[in-house]
Amino acid sequence: MRAWRPILAVTALSVVLAGCGGRSDTGETPAAADGPWSFTDGSGQVVKADKIPTRIIAHAGEAAALMSFGIKPVGIYSDEPVKTDPNLRNLDLTGIEILGEEWGKINVEKAAALRPDLIVGDWWPAEKAHSGMEEGVDAQSKKLAELAPVAGVTQGKSIVALAEGYEDLAESLGADVDKPEIAANKTRFEEAVTAFKAATAGKPGLTVAAMSPADDKMYVANPEYAPELLDLQSWGLKVINPGSPDPGFPYWENLSWENADKYQPDLILWDGRSFTPTANAEWGGKQPTWFKIKAAKAGAAVSWPAFWLHTYGDFAIELNKLTEAVKAADPNVGN
Repeated sequence: MRAWRPILAVTALSVVLAGCGGRSDTGETPAAADGPWSFTDGSGQVVKADKIPTRIIAHAGEAAALMSFGIKPVGIYSDEPVKTDPNLRNLDLTGIEILGEEWGKINVEKAAALRPDLIVGDWWPAEKAHSGMEEGVDAQSKKLAELAPVAGVTQGKSIVALAEGYEDLAESLGADVDKPEIAANKTRFEEAVTAFKAATAGKPGLTVAAMSPADDKMYVANPEYAPELLDLQSWGLKVINPGSPDPGFPYWENLSWENADKYQPDLILWDGRSFTPTANAEWGGKQPTWFKIKAAKAGAAVSWPAFWLHTYGDFAIELNKLTEAVKAADPNVGN
C-alpha cells in the first residue's frame, strides 16, 4: 500500500495547460545528443548512461510530465485504468504500450519487449522506493527495475519543486523547455496561486482537514508527506496536522469510525481519487459517525488532488477549484 492507496476497497510537474478544459503533449520526442547522460535521482543517487535514454517507460504522472515536453515514452504503467487516471485521461496515448492499470501489477514481460533504456518513477522518501516498486506490489512487478536504470524526482516538500525536477529531467533528455507556451502556462499557474493566497487571507480563521474515508477506517492526511498540502499551507491555508500519524506509514493518521470526529475542521478536503458529488451523503448513510464531523454534516467538502499532481496545468485547475471553495466556506462550522 502506498501513499495514494489508503482506501483498500478501492502522484514532474509538466508546465503545459491546454486550456481550462484539458491538456495535451507538445509533440514528438525531441532529438537528443549521443551522451553521456546523468541525472540526480530523488534518492540522491546519480543515475548514468553512456547515451541519452530514448526508450523510456514511465509511471502515469511522470509520463504526463515528460509528454508535456514532447518526450513520448514507449510504455506506461498506471495505478488505475488510464481512462480515469487524472494524469492521463486527456492525453493521446496512441502508440504507447500500457503495461499495467492497477497498483502493484506491471506486465514486466511486455516491458522487457520494449527494450527500455530508462524507467521513470517518483521517489517516495517514506517508503524508500520508486513508484511501482514499493512494498506490497507483486514480486514480479519489482523486476521492472532490472530492465533499465530507474530515475525520478522525489515526492518531497512541494509540487513546485517536483515541477522543477521534472523540467530538469526533460531537459537532460533533450527537451526544449524554453518554449513560449511553457512560460505562458507557468504564468497561469502563478496567477492561480495569487488568487488562492487572496482567498486564504480573506478567511484567516478557516481550518481544513484532508481526509479519505474508507470502509475500515477514516484516514487523515499528514501534510508532512503530501507536497501539495505543504504548498497549500505555505500559501496561507490552515491544513490540520494530525497528531498521531501511523508510525509505519506516516502519510496518514488512521482513525476508527468511532473516533472519526477527532478533528473538527471548517472544511473537509476530500481525497479526490474517491470523491463524487454524492460522496458526503453516501458516507453519512454507511457510517453515521461521519456526520459527527460538523463540516460533513454541513456539506462543507471539496475534492483535494491527493498525491497525483504532476503538471502545472493540473495544479492550476485544482487550485482554482480550491480557491472557490475557500471563498465560499464558513470559518465557524467547526466551532
